[in-house]
Amino acid sequence: MADSILVESLRRKYESLTPLLNERLRRLWAAAEAKEIGWGGMTAVARATGLSPTTIGVGLRELHQVPRGPDPGPPPQRVRRPGGGRKPIASHDPSLLTDLEALVDPVTRGDPQSPLRWTCKSTRKLAEGLQQQGHRVGYRTVAALLEQLGYSLQSNRKAKEGASHPDRNAQFQYISDQVRRFQEQGQPVVSMDAKKKELVGDFKNAGREYQPQGSPEEVRVHDFPDKELGKAIPYGVYDLTANRGWVSVGIDHDTARFAVETLRRWWFHMGSKVYPKAKELLVTADSGGSNGIRVRLWKVAVQELADATGLQVKVCHFPPGTSKWNKIEHRMFCHITENWRGRPLRSLEVIVNLIGSTRTKAGLQIEAELDTNSYPKGIEVSDEEMARVRIKRDEFHGDWNYTISPGGH
Repeated sequence: MADSILVESLRRKYESLTPLLNERLRRLWAAAEAKEIGWGGMTAVARATGLSPTTIGVGLRELHQVPRGPDPGPPPQRVRRPGGGRKPIASHDPSLLTDLEALVDPVTRGDPQSPLRWTCKSTRKLAEGLQQQGHRVGYRTVAALLEQLGYSLQSNRKAKEGASHPDRNAQFQYISDQVRRFQEQGQPVVSMDAKKKELVGDFKNAGREYQPQGSPEEVRVHDFPDKELGKAIPYGVYDLTANRGWVSVGIDHDTARFAVETLRRWWFHMGSKVYPKAKELLVTADSGGSNGIRVRLWKVAVQELADATGLQVKVCHFPPGTSKWNKIEHRMFCHITENWRGRPLRSLEVIVNLIGSTRTKAGLQIEAELDTNSYPKGIEVSDEEMARVRIKRDEFHGDWNYTISPGGH
């Protein structure tokens, strides 16, 4: 009976002090109580607090200032000895972070160009998915790992991404599955899009660059386009697997033929060398613009590309209103913008050189070329031309996902 009363008294005392104690103070308090009780004190304190007798023993040694071998123990301001405590789970499970990122990536929310992101999946769902892959991890650890990867817990607030299609997340997952399948088979996967048009001339360019003190580079006051120099239209193709990119700098119009011509130049200058045995090509693109899902000229031009290369070209469009999620935006275009920050784009040659000199620590390499061809707007595609396109639509959203095979006549 006396033992039960003692344990209950210790338990109440411990519960009242717990909010005020850190890990080190808890074990020191437990050790002091055990020492005061004397024989059987360690057992009683362990029962009352749930602390391990080993932990209480460490506290007793600290109270007596008895060094443990050559280690003098933690200094007063530390909670544990240097190097003490359980090692991070990612240190002995190196694929954990990669697998978590793969689970999160298809349904990532927030601006993908910003480190502030959030996910539509709960930590419990993510933990279940990781456990199915053989990882021993709980939902609380998943929450900590998400924070480490740059994700944050946010309230329900609509993002300015246009109308949200009900199959938005399903399409992202579908694209992710297709990308993984192509990469596992050694087939090329590219993301393509047009960068914003750039004024050519001595115009102000956002950002700052080092210059001699008191000698800033002078530019025009007003951004009225130069009639002779015009505008540059950078259109890019980014190889997701090789981390390499191609940019054609056009001077006419951003049309479907210009987009596919950029893809053709990438293939013959870069892609065919990296993937000499390729039989298929996966292209991820926006749902609007020159490569939009309703642009008939886009499909006709892709058919011409398939005929010229002998590749089956599979196209997966991002859902409407999600153009920022295109990989090329935050893996290639952002680095080009950073590379020419604060520099006036005085000529087309300067633009091509700045794009081609873009490099990153992660190994990104970009080649660029000027495209002086004319790409007139307003070209209409007849029903007969569309009928010659060898297109096979996927069962899931055939308007977004389809394959165009070579051999059209």
